[in-house]
Amino acid sequence: MLDIKFIRENSELVKERLSRRPGDYTKDINNLLALDQDYRRSLQEVEQLKAKSNQASKSIGEAKREGKDTKEIFESIATLKAEIQDLDIKIASYQDSIKNILDYLPNLPKDDVIIGKDENDNMEVRKIGEPTKFSFKPKAHYELGEALGILDFNNAAKIAGARFVIYKGLGARLERSLIAFMMDLHSSRGYTELMPPYMINAASMYGTGQFPKFKEDAFAVNDDRGLYLNPTAEVPTINMYRDEIIDGSVLPIKYCSYTTAFRKEAGSAGKDTRGIIRQHQFNKVELINIVYKEDGYKSLEALTNEAEEVLKELKLPYHVVELCTGDMGFGSAKTYDLEVWIPSEERYREISSCSNDEDFQARRANIRVRRDKTSPLEYPHILNGSGLAVGRCVVAILENYQNEDGSVTVPEVLRKYMGTDIIK
Repeated sequence: MLDIKFIRENSELVKERLSRRPGDYTKDINNLLALDQDYRRSLQEVEQLKAKSNQASKSIGEAKREGKDTKEIFESIATLKAEIQDLDIKIASYQDSIKNILDYLPNLPKDDVIIGKDENDNMEVRKIGEPTKFSFKPKAHYELGEALGILDFNNAAKIAGARFVIYKGLGARLERSLIAFMMDLHSSRGYTELMPPYMINAASMYGTGQFPKFKEDAFAVNDDRGLYLNPTAEVPTINMYRDEIIDGSVLPIKYCSYTTAFRKEAGSAGKDTRGIIRQHQFNKVELINIVYKEDGYKSLEALTNEAEEVLKELKLPYHVVELCTGDMGFGSAKTYDLEVWIPSEERYREISSCSNDEDFQARRANIRVRRDKTSPLEYPHILNGSGLAVGRCVVAILENYQNEDGSVTVPEVLRKYMGTDIIK
C-alpha cells in the first residue's frame, strides 16, 4: 500500500511514476487527494466541536452554582453532539473511500526500472549456458512424461478436471527430490526452512496484496471460516509478522518456505493448455527476505543469485531479465525474472520472479521494525522470489535432459535423491 502522506506531499511524482504502469491512475490520485482534504478538514471540525462540547459541559457546574438556568447549555450540548455524530459518519465514509482507492493502487516502480508496455520490452541482464541442442527433434515434456508413465493427465482430469496432473513413479520422485534439493540448498545458505499452512484467511491475502484486486484468482474454502487455498508461500510466510513490531536485531529475516500453491489462473484461457507449465495446483519453494530499507536492493541482487543457484546446480540453461514497468507485478517496485530454456518451444519460460516490494506489503500488513529502544518505528523492505517453481523445473529437466530413445538423464545433483541416474 502506498503512503497517503507521501502521495499528499509528492502527488505529481506519484502520478508520473504510476503513468509508467499500464492503466490511468491520474483520476484515482485526484479523487484520493480531494477525499483526503475533506477527511482532514472534517477531522479538524470535529475536534473543534468536541472542544466546544467539553467547554459547555464544564460550564454546567458553574451555572448551577450561580443558580442559573442550564436548559440552554444542555440544548447546546445536544446540538453539538448531533453535529459531532454526523461528522463522525462522514469521517468514517471518507476513510473507507480513501482505503478503497489505496487498496487498488499498485506500487510505484523504482525510478531506474525500464519503462515499457509488456514482456517484449523486458531487458536481458545475463545469460547462463547456451540453449540445449539435439541431434534429433526434441519432444515436449508432456509427450515424454506420458510415454514414460510418469505424468498422468487423463486420470487427473477424471479426478479434478483440466490443469491438474498426477505424478507417478519416478515422476513423483523427481518432484519430491527437487523440493528436498531446493530446501537443502537454501537452508545451507542461511535460510530458515518453513512449511506453513495451505489455507489462509482474507486478512493474510490482503496483507500481501492478493486481495482485493486479485480475489477472482483465489480458491475459496466453502465453510464459515473465510479461508482460502494458499496461492504462494509468500502469503503465509510474510503474514507471520502481520500487525507486529519486529526487533531490529533479528534482521535480516530469511525464509525458504515450501507449500503447494493453488490458483484459478483466471484470464489464462487458451494459454499453456497442455502439460504442467500452468496448473491449478503446483509445488513451489519461495524465498522471503525482510530487511532494513537501505538493504532492500542489495538483498534483491542476493536473493536473485540464490534462486539462480538452483538452475546452476541443475545445469539448466537460463537467462535473467529485468522486467519493464508494464510487466511488473502489482506490489513490486523492481523485479528480475529467471527464465529457463524450453527446447520444445525454442524459447525461455519464467521459472522464478524475484521482487523487492519495498515497504508496500509492510504497510498493508502493518509490519514494522524498531532498530533499538530509542528508535522510531519504521517499515522494512520485504522481498520475495521463487526458489524455484518445482513443476516448471520438472518441465525443464525432462526437455533439456531427454535422450533420443525417450529416456531422461537425471541431473547429477539430484541422483542421490532419486536413487537412479536415468528415467526410462
